[in-house]
Amino acid sequence: MLRIADLIDSLNINIAHIIKWLALIMVLVQFSIVIGRYVFGVNSIAAQESVLYMHATLFMLAAGFTLLVDKHVRVDVFYAKATPKRQRQIDIFGHIFLLIPSMTALLYWSWPSVRNSWKILEGPISVGGIEAVFLLKSLIPAFCVLVLLQSVSLLIRLLYGKATS
Repeated sequence: MLRIADLIDSLNINIAHIIKWLALIMVLVQFSIVIGRYVFGVNSIAAQESVLYMHATLFMLAAGFTLLVDKHVRVDVFYAKATPKRQRQIDIFGHIFLLIPSMTALLYWSWPSVRNSWKILEGPISVGGIEAVFLLKSLIPAFCVLVLLQSVSLLIRLLYGKATS
């Protein structure tokens, strides 16, 4: 079981190492958009949408890695003051009764929209934009699957009493 957890962890680590470059590219594209607009009077809807696409890709595909390295937002006010044993119990409860069901529900309810978007190859958000909204919508199930897998990995480690690698 721990080998499965290691494989899931490495999947999210590898994805994170690839998409981290989108942050730099996004800044450079946004900088180019601002220079183009205010210095040269040139504007591109597609360039503006590309920043949106990169931003969505970065956050949606890095969510599993964020969960792996425990950098997600915690709302539990009792967690910080809890003993390690209690934190483990809270984490197990959270994965089984909150995270896994919510990701499963999001995957289930978003799938028809993603499927329909692919059927019609849904076009741009704005006139002159990127003609690939179907790709953008595909990030939703990808996000769900990566977070679900990472949740399973963490749950395996919590149940076997092992820390993440």
